[in-house]
Amino acid sequence: MNITERFLNYTKFDTQSAEDSQTMPSTAKQLVFAEYLKKELEHEGLSNVELDDKGYLYATLKSNMKGSDYKSSQPVPTIGFISHYDTSPDCSGADIKPQIVRNYDGSDILLSEGITSSPQRFPELLNHIGEDLIVTDGHTLLGADDKAGIAEIVEAMCWLRAHPEVKHGDIRIAFNPDEEIGMGAHHFDVEKFGCDWAYTMDGGDVGELEFENFNAASAKIYIKGVSVHPGYAKGKMVNACLLAAEFVAMLPAEETPEQTEGYQGFYHLTGMQANVESAKLNYIIRDHDRERFEDRKRTVQKCADQMNETYGEGTVTCEVNDQYYNMKEKIDPQMHVIDLVLHAMQDCGVAPKVKPIRGGTDGAQLSFRGLPCPNIFAGGVNFHGPYEFVSIQSMQKAVEVIVRICELTAGYNS
Repeated sequence: MNITERFLNYTKFDTQSAEDSQTMPSTAKQLVFAEYLKKELEHEGLSNVELDDKGYLYATLKSNMKGSDYKSSQPVPTIGFISHYDTSPDCSGADIKPQIVRNYDGSDILLSEGITSSPQRFPELLNHIGEDLIVTDGHTLLGADDKAGIAEIVEAMCWLRAHPEVKHGDIRIAFNPDEEIGMGAHHFDVEKFGCDWAYTMDGGDVGELEFENFNAASAKIYIKGVSVHPGYAKGKMVNACLLAAEFVAMLPAEETPEQTEGYQGFYHLTGMQANVESAKLNYIIRDHDRERFEDRKRTVQKCADQMNETYGEGTVTCEVNDQYYNMKEKIDPQMHVIDLVLHAMQDCGVAPKVKPIRGGTDGAQLSFRGLPCPNIFAGGVNFHGPYEFVSIQSMQKAVEVIVRICELTAGYNS
């Protein structure tokens, strides 16, 4: 099986996570795919394959080094590679119909009748002229976020197993649910994983390397109204729909995802349910700077307080919960973890693109739990929507980088 076949097999599984679920994983269908992966890893000859009751899958490719292979008395570090198998709630992940566009020529891609992916709208396509692109039919996401990462990790382990001349230490891999809803690392067993450091294969286009990410929080705003027959409502009705609109207007209109870039943070309204009697607003809050992040959380609470002053205490209730923090403060003291990737990319002919993540990965949370875990490209582009695509050549490059990292970690240079 090659990496294309492996990835296409993975897209057959609907693994969409669900933000409002109280179960772990958030959807039972994720476990169906996890069981498939478990059997695949066992079939491919990996050791210590274990799937726990929360959907976390761990395995080991054991060291192939013998006494004469060691160049120093220092033990070879145990490193890990991690990807998540859930797909975003933002777009359907059911009945995905991937298509392969061979030798892409830079023109518009007809996904299905009336649906076109155009480089005028998505100029990233032009970076992949001459490559083979896997696209959707325009009705679902593709799932390269992050099944491309899983395919790359598995493919790299299979390649290393088949090439014993390339020496490596113990390599741990892990696949987890619910990253897309910020829960992917919550039940990750760092102690069981047993790595000196690890990498998430969850980045975007070729060359991306990320060890700065947003500080992140979620906010839920609950609004109580008073429902009265509209013919007799004067002085009595409190319309929760209108209060919800008022709350939204209190936050800076220019500080939303569609108005910001780079290191700029934002407030993002991700959902709204409202009628006259009650309303609920779901926000995510993001900022790279920790103090500005704390200010944003305080701003949301102040808006709720101001509305309660106007409409009565208890009208607006605000729940803010931190999700993850900027991993940079944990990676900076251990920059050898980054230097290793830069070396591997250069050896593989990949130009590194070091940039901050306008989002987060499981690696951010894991870094704060004692496992330094920057993020490496998986090759997908336009995640979370029907215009998502991945280049087969990009996935192959990711496999090469993983292999080279493992080789360099063992102290070998080709």
